[in-house]
Amino acid sequence: MSDEQTRRGLTIPRRFTKPGEDPFATIEWTKRTSRITNPDGSVVFEMKDAEVPAPWSQVATDIMVSKYFRKAGVPQYDEHGKPLLNEDGSPVLGPERSAKQVIHRLAGAWRWWGEQHGYFATPEDAQAFEDELKYMLVHQMAAPNSPQWFNTGLNWAYGITGPAQGHYYVDPETGETKESHDAYTRAQVHACFIQSVEDDLVNPGGIMDLWVREARIFKYGSGTGTNFSKIRGEGEPLSGGGSSSGLMSFLKVGDRAAGAIKSGGTTRRAAKMVVLDADHPDIEDFVVWKAREELKVAAMVEGMKHLSPEQKALADKFGLKLDYDFNGEAYQTVSGQNANNSVRVTNDFIRAVEEDGDWNLIRRTDGKVARTIRARDLWHKIAEAAWRSADPGVQFDTTINEWHTCPESGRINASNPCSEYMFLDNTACNLASLNLLKFVDVETGQVDIEAYRHAIRLWTIVLEISVLMAQYPSEEIARLSYEFRTLGLGYANLGTVLMLRGLPYDSDEARAFAAAMTAIMTGEAYATSAELAKHLGPFPGYAKNERHMLRVIRNHRRAAYDAPAEEYEGLSVLPMGLNAQLAPADLVRAAREAWDRALAWGELYGYRNAQTTLLAPTGTIGLLMDCDTTGVEPDFALVKFKKLAGGGYFKIANQSIEPALKNLGYSPEERKAILTYVLGTLSLDGAPHINRESLKAKGFTDEDLDRVEQALPGVFELSFALSPWVLGEEALARAGISMADASKPGFDLLRALGFTREQIEEANEHICGTMTIEGAPYLKPEHLPVFDCANKCGKKGTRFIHHLGHIKMMAAVQPFLSGAISKTINMPNEVTVEDIEEAYTASWKLGLKAMALYRDGSKLSQPLSTRSESKDEEAAEAKAISEEEIQRRIDEAVAAAVAKVKAEAEREREEAVAAARAEMERELAARQPRPYRRRLPAKRRGFTQEARVAGHKVFLRTGEYEDGTLGEIFIDMHKEGAAFRSMINCFAIAISKGLQYGVPLEEFVDTFTFTRFEPQGMVTGHPNIKMATSIIDYVFRVLGLEYLGRTDLAQVPPEDVPEPEASGAGDATVDLGAPKVVASAESAPESAPVEPDQPSTPPVATAAPVASPPKAYANGHTGSSGAPLNGLHVQANGSATAVLAPQSAMDAQLSELMGDAPFCDVCGHITVRNGACYKCLNCGNSLGCS
Repeated sequence: MSDEQTRRGLTIPRRFTKPGEDPFATIEWTKRTSRITNPDGSVVFEMKDAEVPAPWSQVATDIMVSKYFRKAGVPQYDEHGKPLLNEDGSPVLGPERSAKQVIHRLAGAWRWWGEQHGYFATPEDAQAFEDELKYMLVHQMAAPNSPQWFNTGLNWAYGITGPAQGHYYVDPETGETKESHDAYTRAQVHACFIQSVEDDLVNPGGIMDLWVREARIFKYGSGTGTNFSKIRGEGEPLSGGGSSSGLMSFLKVGDRAAGAIKSGGTTRRAAKMVVLDADHPDIEDFVVWKAREELKVAAMVEGMKHLSPEQKALADKFGLKLDYDFNGEAYQTVSGQNANNSVRVTNDFIRAVEEDGDWNLIRRTDGKVARTIRARDLWHKIAEAAWRSADPGVQFDTTINEWHTCPESGRINASNPCSEYMFLDNTACNLASLNLLKFVDVETGQVDIEAYRHAIRLWTIVLEISVLMAQYPSEEIARLSYEFRTLGLGYANLGTVLMLRGLPYDSDEARAFAAAMTAIMTGEAYATSAELAKHLGPFPGYAKNERHMLRVIRNHRRAAYDAPAEEYEGLSVLPMGLNAQLAPADLVRAAREAWDRALAWGELYGYRNAQTTLLAPTGTIGLLMDCDTTGVEPDFALVKFKKLAGGGYFKIANQSIEPALKNLGYSPEERKAILTYVLGTLSLDGAPHINRESLKAKGFTDEDLDRVEQALPGVFELSFALSPWVLGEEALARAGISMADASKPGFDLLRALGFTREQIEEANEHICGTMTIEGAPYLKPEHLPVFDCANKCGKKGTRFIHHLGHIKMMAAVQPFLSGAISKTINMPNEVTVEDIEEAYTASWKLGLKAMALYRDGSKLSQPLSTRSESKDEEAAEAKAISEEEIQRRIDEAVAAAVAKVKAEAEREREEAVAAARAEMERELAARQPRPYRRRLPAKRRGFTQEARVAGHKVFLRTGEYEDGTLGEIFIDMHKEGAAFRSMINCFAIAISKGLQYGVPLEEFVDTFTFTRFEPQGMVTGHPNIKMATSIIDYVFRVLGLEYLGRTDLAQVPPEDVPEPEASGAGDATVDLGAPKVVASAESAPESAPVEPDQPSTPPVATAAPVASPPKAYANGHTGSSGAPLNGLHVQANGSATAVLAPQSAMDAQLSELMGDAPFCDVCGHITVRNGACYKCLNCGNSLGCS
């Protein structure tokens, strides 16, 4: 075969489109408003009339519009499609306004670069390539990584350039490395980088040079990882005399530099990976780095409470607030928060652990032994540090390098931030993911294998062209990326497809299916790479590494055939082969045929790419494709909350539940009953006790009840829809209830209408659902595992996937990936350090390349868990229901007795207080003509209550006399210098002085409750106060409840409010110094202290878990409760305890999904774990590198 015939270019068949057909015409389009808001309603971003495909969700719309639309430099057009011109004839520039523009610039640029460099056989093939990609993008079948959306095609489509940023590229015609002349002719489109660092301070390739290279990467939304093992340890000699300050000092500098760069960029935390070999002299300090920093945060936050009044006033003046917010100043002050950390361990180290042997730490300057430690001690420290702070992860060095395709060019030392890209130092990888659900028939669960293979081939070509058209942050990265051309094709929605097919995630059948799909992907990708090599030549580094790469390909193929152990070449840890007995036969055939071609063609032509596949977290692009699950993850909940275009959410069941039930053999009637159990009927019709008939009998009309039904899809509890605010004053009047009565604190409309709590609960479950499938009618027990998720579902849910189930799934797909897998193994709070050691060991034995984990509650920054009931309470409630009548009588008798005792005690207390006050007033009147001021003690008790009123955060703190009576208050909200904050401070001073001069608290409470002004509305964060007409109303409801026992002021009355005792209502004792009294009563308004933000998550050092019975551990297993954070009783200085308040129902449902995820740093809403990163469920922000 001649050279001309070999290099004639690729042919591109059409599968989704037709010649001459506009791919955009295959879907309906609509115009929407994209609005990203903060929790308080303030707008972060807004664009009206943005054009998007009509089937896309609002979240997908918001991601495309807010993140991927270019905001400047784009020619604008009028409604007729004509260009808008300035007076001088130049085009009017502005933002992109349609997803068509974005998709066109990506697909068009890829086609242009490929066509210019001989990738296609004919112009028709190039056009087919562009059309097929447009179709796939617009139909959410695939998506490239975020840097492609940000940067690709800006120059090709709009002529945007921008100043050069120090990037380089390799001219494909000459092979010469050149410096880029602008920012966008060749864009930075790679998401993942690995960089080296030398043991040098300021020269190229050294420590300070690395920070500069990282800055270029972070600026364009990418992530990077580095192995720092070359840097000498602490105490090693320096060339100029003296000794080194050690690795950790430089890591802290780099961490702060990364934080400063990323704080204003596209990506945030977890966009950096720090790797260290287990034999480095500073390895022990590195292992405990983050755990120590967590303690520093606790020390700062707790220490802030014990400042003197002068120090507190100064802190307020400087705007210094320290709390457990991951984005707050306390975490910004400590180091180690801007990277993931991993320890590199070899098989030798693992054997030393198993044999309880010694382990040598090696000096970097001369290779001598720095010191010898016990291997098991280091292994235990790694596990204990991960138990305490979720870091470090572990990378298995021997396994990684035994699967290395290019060892002659160097070893693999590090990974990208999420650990899925592992290759030579100073290389880059760009990613893309396929949405597996788009290749599966929802009705039958059958995979469209030909469409899947076609998509793999197209996107392998896309990623290969992207190597050609990209620029890189350093000359060496440009050169090596050109020479090895690594790619990162992956997939999303595996968990959804497994559920759809009726396969439990933690099952051998699911693992076999996942292995087959992964084997097809990588086999086809390597076959395409060999096809590219046929036309364009293999990657430049192939010749040197040919025998190694073919060995790796043969091992992949052997795994596809589940070959005997003795057939594998050069592997010390054997992979998990594809189980042909459990995987679908057509997938097994396709996988093996793909690897047969990949090997045969590779032997003939070589490969164009040293690597082709991996599994990334696909956070943002997964949401862009409306995927329920990402990468290899299972689903995290059965019911999600879909964002509405006009704001708000409504409940939807996962798209896989109904077809899964169908595939499991359930009839339409049974499926409907099960889904109704999960979601509820969302209708009053047919509900027990509370339905249209019973409500009409109470006086409501059909129009009234229609309004209630319209509200049902967006609520969690029936009472939120059947409320005075939904029904209105006229409807209430027809039921014989005045709006005045309905507005009283604690009013419950359903109870007022005569329904019992049992009736309300039964109706609520019928109408609003359980949000779990456990206990559903008709559901067979053996099918429960099909619907297991990463988290427990709903209030009744007890099941979730065991962490070993996650590890086994990773092990099933790892043999069929070029790279590795980004995934964090979630573990319950109650696991031990030994459990973590076993999880790490199991990961190594099963052939994983890397493993990171998160133990629930291991970070102080983890948002408060908001389950409203402990397991003890649930068990008690269940027992009460089973003994309903007896318990009801007991409750009534006890309630009557308690009420009588409380009333008598209240009366006696009031009489005693009145007599004492009268006596005091008589004595004061006799002694002095002026008012008497009762001084507060220098050291006094009080409590701090954090809450939100209509989205506005409020901190209320009190100070008490020795007898527990109230003597001062602090109210803190808004930022430093705000007028409203200053006004509230002055108000608190006035109230404090009034209390100290003898004004009864009852007088203030009666005067200021029901005061109405903005902000007003729902209260979150307080267990009893749920609605307030103003900030002042909220404050005095709290004070009345806590100090006067005024349960009438609480919408959710506590079961038993104790009488005020001498110990006070507070939970903390704070030494405020002497002889001054706090500034709220002593100082001028300008120096009034404001209490710093208090942590919403209790400090580990002062929290004790409340005992609870065993809970469901995973797949029906049981374990201890794990001490959810709202079950902690926090104690400080031996004072009385106070249970932390749960949040609202919406907060309760959503924050259970968060785990360790911080709140979104763009819009402030919740995020969830996504591989080694986080994703926001509101705006789609990805706190990571993909």
